[in-house]
Amino acid sequence: MRDEATRDDEVTKPSCRFTEAKYQHGFGNEFSSEALPGALPVRQNNPKKCPYGLYAEQISGTAFTAPRATNARTWLYRIMPSVTHQPFTILKNDWKVETDFSQYVPTPNQLRWKPMKLPESTEKKDFVSGMATFCGAGSPDNKDGYAIHMYSANTDMGKRCLANADGNYLLVPQQGTLHITTEMGLLIVPPGSIAVVPRGIRFKVNLPDGPSRGYVLEVYAGQFR
Repeated sequence: MRDEATRDDEVTKPSCRFTEAKYQHGFGNEFSSEALPGALPVRQNNPKKCPYGLYAEQISGTAFTAPRATNARTWLYRIMPSVTHQPFTILKNDWKVETDFSQYVPTPNQLRWKPMKLPESTEKKDFVSGMATFCGAGSPDNKDGYAIHMYSANTDMGKRCLANADGNYLLVPQQGTLHITTEMGLLIVPPGSIAVVPRGIRFKVNLPDGPSRGYVLEVYAGQFR
């Protein structure tokens, strides 16, 4: 998969970009997209000089020794190399996601959860601050297990983004469409659809329909297939 390249002085507003998005069919297929015509190199991934003066970078999702049929990689063409991006910061006060399940006593009883209440209009919560863990097993440290979260949000993420280094996200909106901006491009995810965000990929979530809620499955090992 290749990423779209963007330039601040040439790209339209995000809302306009989402209205022009086109659906790409397939699950586990290879895709390519570009924000500007001719931004992707032709017949090669890493030319000496990329179109528009962009920087070529590869993200490897598997070991380089993996067979070609199972090799997962992404070629990105960036305005600036990722090493110049602002450093990450650890979420603390507004992060209700749990990863250490060893401190809880598991129950064999059947459990059900009602949908999360939507935030009050006076309380601003985005996708990150509105997410909470409901169950899970294993540990991201051992790269084994999973976690199930719910989210309830009423505001866009604005200028901040999220990068999950623990596992892969499977997003399932129950109410309200999600507009997800990733390093690979744009995702429009209405109720009845799903979206997968791989481990380590930066993304942010906007809410074009207003308040939204849904479910997030996080797996610590392997890829969704």
